[in-house]
Amino acid sequence: MSEWFDGHQFLSLHALESLVAVLPVRDENGMAKCIPYGGETRNLITSQSRRRAERTLSRERANAGEGALAGYTMGVRTREWALLTAAALRRLAWEEQDALPVAKAVLEGVGLKFGDKERTRNLTKVLLFAPEDAGSRLAEYLDANRDGIVSWVGEFEEARKTAEAAKAKSKSRNRKRGAAPDEDVLPVEVEETAAEIGIPALPKDVRAAVLAALAPRDAIDIALYGRFLAEIADSPNVDGAVMTGPAFTVHAAAQIDDFYSAADDSKIRRKANALDYLDAADDAGAGMTGYQSLISGTFYRHAALDRVQLRVNLMAGGMNTEDADRAAVAAERQFVEAFIDAMPAAKKNTTASTGSLPKLVLAFDGKRPFNYSAVFEAPIDERADGTASLAAAELLLRHHRMVVRKRPDIAGGRVLTYDLGIQDLLARLDAAGKLVATEAETIEELTAP
Repeated sequence: MSEWFDGHQFLSLHALESLVAVLPVRDENGMAKCIPYGGETRNLITSQSRRRAERTLSRERANAGEGALAGYTMGVRTREWALLTAAALRRLAWEEQDALPVAKAVLEGVGLKFGDKERTRNLTKVLLFAPEDAGSRLAEYLDANRDGIVSWVGEFEEARKTAEAAKAKSKSRNRKRGAAPDEDVLPVEVEETAAEIGIPALPKDVRAAVLAALAPRDAIDIALYGRFLAEIADSPNVDGAVMTGPAFTVHAAAQIDDFYSAADDSKIRRKANALDYLDAADDAGAGMTGYQSLISGTFYRHAALDRVQLRVNLMAGGMNTEDADRAAVAAERQFVEAFIDAMPAAKKNTTASTGSLPKLVLAFDGKRPFNYSAVFEAPIDERADGTASLAAAELLLRHHRMVVRKRPDIAGGRVLTYDLGIQDLLARLDAAGKLVATEAETIEELTAP
């Protein structure tokens, strides 16, 4: 296997896809995202939105018993681990008044902090990516060691209340002395008092159990996309095996602010049944109006998979070499499928964007990843260059042929199309001996043997 990886460590994926009147991702003002490149503004679909769409699709298929990852453990990224653990404790016959405080306390004990507002007080301040069964595993341990843990939680809560009372008293004194009312720094004497109070540390065996439940273990999507958790210093972080570039249009940005009006069904019914023109006039006009940003264009996007890092992550999660290799092959197949099929879900019902298929997918192996974004630095001008997707496909394949000729650390790869015009282009290039990639008929054929 190591010999095969000498020239095949990285799988590079490239895609061209054309989207019409969509809004897959938006900025804080609800507008389309864009980026300057090559002297023009381009429409942008961020890598974060792409990664989430791909990760979510893979998890849903695996949990439904479908696809290459059927039967494997997947992860969930959420702030609700205390709630999930408490729900699992209730299924083990714990009372509500005990389950949630215990779940929160042990998570706080390992370093996680919770929100300050009423709606966030049971949510951690950060998202935590962990295996889906982490809450259940943690609950099982807490239930098996209930007496000792409940006793510690009682001490923890009592000590915290004492410390918070001391802090409130210090703030009151500061206000009387003219200090800023929102000052949140304890004076030295109060810090010493809190230390003397001594909020008890989480017992080592309990801490180890919490970290084991939250550890990445064999969750395939954590091994693929990685995770970083600064709040728990001794919790294992994972360097992701997948690299994702943002998608951008190969031409200048095309977008509009689309004016829309929404009808009020009750008003329309009254207007249709009005007995005179005056009554009908009273119900004239739309129920609501507004604007939405919509974009169109042909996008280039890129992602790469580090096959060695993927296997390292899986073995670090507890798999042996044989199991890790088998899981990695399945993960690669699902990664390629998600790269092709997944689409950010924003405005999916009003634009049907999630039904799109890429016009061209190019996949090849190498000793390093290759990003071909620079091919489209000069924006395509459809008036001079013809249809953007066809011109971009020809340019991308020409560039790949040139790189393959000059780089011994890259293979010709495989190419897949779902477009009639590009299918004809591939046939012409192949007949002329200018297609270095092998044409694939299915997604499965895009992955290396």
